Amino acid sequence: MRFFPVTLFAALFAALRVAALAQQPVPEIPFDSAPNFFKLPPDLHFGEVSGVAVNSKGHVFVFSRGNTTGPAYGASAAQLLEFGSDGKYIREIGKNLYAWSYSHAVRTDKDDNIWAIDKGSDMIVRFTPEGRVSMVFGRKKEASDEAAPWTRVTPPRAAIDGQFRQPTDVTWDTQGNIFISDGYINSRVAKYDKNGRWVRQWGDRGTKPGEFNTPHSIAADAKGNVYVGDRSNSRIQVFDNDLTFKAIYDQVGAPWAMCITPGPHQYLYSSNSNPDSNNSLIAAVTGEIYVTDLVAAGTVNTMPEATLRAMADHGVARSNARPVARNTTYNVASAQSVPSTRELISGGMPQIISTPRITVHRKFV
Repeated sequence: MRFFPVTLFAALFAALRVAALAQQPVPEIPFDSAPNFFKLPPDLHFGEVSGVAVNSKGHVFVFSRGNTTGPAYGASAAQLLEFGSDGKYIREIGKNLYAWSYSHAVRTDKDDNIWAIDKGSDMIVRFTPEGRVSMVFGRKKEASDEAAPWTRVTPPRAAIDGQFRQPTDVTWDTQGNIFISDGYINSRVAKYDKNGRWVRQWGDRGTKPGEFNTPHSIAADAKGNVYVGDRSNSRIQVFDNDLTFKAIYDQVGAPWAMCITPGPHQYLYSSNSNPDSNNSLIAAVTGEIYVTDLVAAGTVNTMPEATLRAMADHGVARSNARPVARNTTYNVASAQSVPSTRELISGGMPQIISTPRITVHRKFV
């Protein structure tokens, strides 16, 4: 009788599991909705909303490409607004901040600090809960120089420690280490310690494991694993805390955004533009939001368990108590799926025609 190593049986089981899941249709997540959640003052308007986050108090932070100032082309377009859990306007944070250029994402950490990622200025700014700047990463080109936007070249420019080129997102592990996805020009992840000291970087442009093509979103689980939304390669790559490659999830479309729920049994929410940068004039539904059970998935590639039909979502974040997906058509969803109540904000970046709105989804199962 021939005996096969345990590792071989595990590999065969994983392959059969993935094949079986691939044949199963992904169920849709049911919901109902309530519009007009955010209450803006009469003289305040959203632009494209590239980021939304929620803190432990339920306050919602919206990073909008509004408050445009400057010339018609290359104007500054970034404004960070705070709302209560009931949608009532509270304040603007960082008004006329030096780092504001072109908003991309906003996150809140476990201490309710607010992190804004500005693609245009190549800067990541941390605000205290009171709204004061407490940490800055990166530096924009000086106005006194002959500054021009970054462009992609072949071969790619070598990445420089501490300098970002159109960064996209930020996350943290349980020790407070900081991971920044960078981004549209660079193709890497940068790691800092909790005090903001540079540790290392990983990645370059390409399609191999550990390489990226537009790392657009980033999240970390309770074990310190780091998930990178490798958007233009249509996959999510998983790394350990030292940025050593572990796994690839390639059944999730083009992941524009991600969030991971808190707690011991964690779920990964990811948004898919279907296809990447799909035109809303061509398709009524341009994307989905997937949910994947990370405990069941482990390091094995897996199909998502369920999907919410939506617009092409630009980003995903979560609060200490709930996940939130942030986009431009501003849909707020609250989920009662296993094992706990969660909230999700979803929507899509406009292509040609778009009406800014907030939709609150309830009975999210």
